[in-house]
Amino acid sequence: MKEIPDGTIHLMVTSPPYYNAPFDYPDLFENYAEFLQLVRDLSKDLYRVMAPGRIACFVTDDMLVKGQKYPIVADVTRLMLDEGFRYRDRIVWVKPKGYVRISRRSGVVIQHPYPMYYYPDNIQESILVFQKGKFDYSYLRGLPAKDLEKSRIPIDAYNGEDWALTVWNITNVLPMGQRLEKGIAAFPEEIPKRLIRLFSFHGETVLDPFLGSGTTMKVAEELGRSCWGFEIDRGLEKIIKLKLASSRQSRSKIEFLFRSDTNKFRRLARGRMKSPSRTIAR
Repeated sequence: MKEIPDGTIHLMVTSPPYYNAPFDYPDLFENYAEFLQLVRDLSKDLYRVMAPGRIACFVTDDMLVKGQKYPIVADVTRLMLDEGFRYRDRIVWVKPKGYVRISRRSGVVIQHPYPMYYYPDNIQESILVFQKGKFDYSYLRGLPAKDLEKSRIPIDAYNGEDWALTVWNITNVLPMGQRLEKGIAAFPEEIPKRLIRLFSFHGETVLDPFLGSGTTMKVAEELGRSCWGFEIDRGLEKIIKLKLASSRQSRSKIEFLFRSDTNKFRRLARGRMKSPSRTIAR
């Protein structure tokens, strides 16, 4: 993320690639150590670009791959702490019925109704919240009155939709046939909407280093924030542009930069991926 100046990002919201998920790209990483190195490199870059006191959010969860459960939540937390971030919170997003599940193993008990055959289905994802130091609340006194007013959190939604709790039951997810991302299970707009409203001010800058289909960027724009997004899959470019064009603030300036140094990573990823049945975009 060399394009981003130091200390200029006010909020990061992202969902990193699932580690070799059978429903995603099962051979994207050679091993778990390579996946962790990606997170480690990202955490270093994040610490550089994040403004003091500001928030970085990961939407992820532990992953079952070929019978082995990988503690991704614990390892992402450890790597972010090692880089100097503070652990602020963990919110659990409970997925609606029919949404893509990270693991589906509960049927084992039906086949073998005896002790030790219990493997529950995962119908949640964790929203891990980290902070770069402490926030200086005197910052609010320097904000223009109009930006402060536009940043006001809607208390009716905060109370009525349980924003105040560490468990979010988000069910307003469009059916696959009604989305721009045909065949792509992007996370619901409600997740970045809540995080952006809770952890950034109007006019500030949001980052999504794994942009996917552009959900975070679209929501940031609608809420009056600028947004940086990085995505290695050129096949998602059209979807990103369509999604941004559908935004209520579509007159905003949008610039696409293409880096030649990503070509080698793109070729490497293509060489490892084996005809996935579905793309999971973040």
